[in-house]
Amino acid sequence: MADPTDDRIPVDAVPFAEFDAVRARLAAAEDEVANYKLRLADFENARKRMLRDADAQRKFAAEGLIRDLLGALDNLERALAAAKAAGDTGPLAVGVSATASQFLDVLKRYGVAKIEAAAGTAFDPNVHQAVSQQPTNDYEPGAVTQVVGTGFTLHDKVLRPAMVVVAAAPPAGGSRE
Repeated sequence: MADPTDDRIPVDAVPFAEFDAVRARLAAAEDEVANYKLRLADFENARKRMLRDADAQRKFAAEGLIRDLLGALDNLERALAAAKAAGDTGPLAVGVSATASQFLDVLKRYGVAKIEAAAGTAFDPNVHQAVSQQPTNDYEPGAVTQVVGTGFTLHDKVLRPAMVVVAAAPPAGGSRE
């Protein structure tokens, strides 16, 4: 005799067709859950990508303007170099120097930095642009011998590479230029 507290339904009381229907509904529900999880993951990835893109857009929005302003900064530095070469230490030279310094400070606040390039450092094609090679015994081949133009970065992205002259091996015979 059957136990009256047993909640289980005897297997022979339920037709097999109902088992198959329940299994099919269960499989469909599991497929829907799996599809939902995939769509949710796709949505999260798209959201993160959109946030990353918006952040990059915000960081580099002024890139074109900054590139254009670097030419004006170059002209200020050329004027200052010409004044120093002429021995001018008057108020005009001091004003140009102060303007160039202020210009750099403003650019720095927006994430712009000078690329440090100096004679004797190794040439790095990621931040340097070689404008020529100079045979010399003074530096190892591949080292920077002279900085011709200042380079700049914006949030670690190169806006303009530093223009440099790179050391080359001297001609056979050991003569120096």
